[in-house]
Amino acid sequence: MGAVSAAAVLGLVTGCSSGGSGAASSPTSASASASRSGTGTGGAPADVRVAGTLTEDLESPWGVAALPGGDLLVASRDERTITRVDAKTGEKTQVGEVPGVVPGGEGGLLGLAVRDGQVYAYFTAESDNRIVRMPYGGGSTDRLGAPEVVLSGIPKGNVHNGGRIAFGPDGMLYAGTGERGETGLAQDLESLGGKILRMTPEGRPAPGNPFPGSPVYSYGHRNVQGLAWDAEGRLWAAEFGQNTWDELNLIEPGKNYGWPRVEGASDVSGFVSPVAQWRTDEASPSGIAYAEGAIWMAGLRGERLWRIPLSGAERSGEPEAFLVEEYGRLRTVLAAGDGRLWLTTSETDSRGTPGPGDDKILRLEVR
Repeated sequence: MGAVSAAAVLGLVTGCSSGGSGAASSPTSASASASRSGTGTGGAPADVRVAGTLTEDLESPWGVAALPGGDLLVASRDERTITRVDAKTGEKTQVGEVPGVVPGGEGGLLGLAVRDGQVYAYFTAESDNRIVRMPYGGGSTDRLGAPEVVLSGIPKGNVHNGGRIAFGPDGMLYAGTGERGETGLAQDLESLGGKILRMTPEGRPAPGNPFPGSPVYSYGHRNVQGLAWDAEGRLWAAEFGQNTWDELNLIEPGKNYGWPRVEGASDVSGFVSPVAQWRTDEASPSGIAYAEGAIWMAGLRGERLWRIPLSGAERSGEPEAFLVEEYGRLRTVLAAGDGRLWLTTSETDSRGTPGPGDDKILRLEVR
């Protein structure tokens, strides 16, 4: 079934579809010359400063997770490895290769999360996408232990593998998945594809999930690669559109986000409309983070960092674009506290044009 274009609801949408909780609009990009600062329409100025490069010469970086002391773990999608990066010096130490990873297309070693001495990894295996956990002491000389499967059976494909994982404020593990290009999976509650999943750290369906006995938390998604929680514990997700609209969604349990029936905002009953949407050449969003009252969203094809100001569960102003075409494709953004972000480039993922030092982790200061 083809997607319904949202052309009829461009501009500010004062309402949303049944079950929706925000208004979507098509933002205007900041120019490259103004990509480091701007004025938010929520009444507060916005500014982004690149304070420096933490490290460089990374190969196909994808997932990034912070260790308790602040150092970073970075997954290489195509090399199957996890590297520790010193958050002060940028020194890199490989801590292990994840067995069973089968890179190809958009698949490989993808999202990372850290909890209680375990490193969780989402990756593409021979027959599926899956999540494993590996013991890791956290010391500079420690190595990853043997993997234990947490969840398997997530559909895999050459495209649309999802891959972002994160622990929520409730202590549960969340995962964004894709529909591998088989669009009907997004609406099939028996499939783990095209969903946001919620599970215990051991991989069981989390207590209170909307569908008893299932890890499915929300559905009707095309390809979710961004997960973040705001200061009040609300879950936000970034999602790739097909040809027209990329989305930022406020996620509520049991709700249907429309794919493949709709792409972007619509008035079709039963589907949740996005809080914000973008043309695919302006975004193609991967990672997101919450900091300083806004969602920060990394754009791959769009080669820019988007700021979406929030007031509770709604936008408080129009999205703004920063760093437009200055650093190439942007993959993962991670909040580092005190108005700071880590931002990874993604020029070595076979779709970019690598330059000297690519790929990099940038230090950002925001307000």
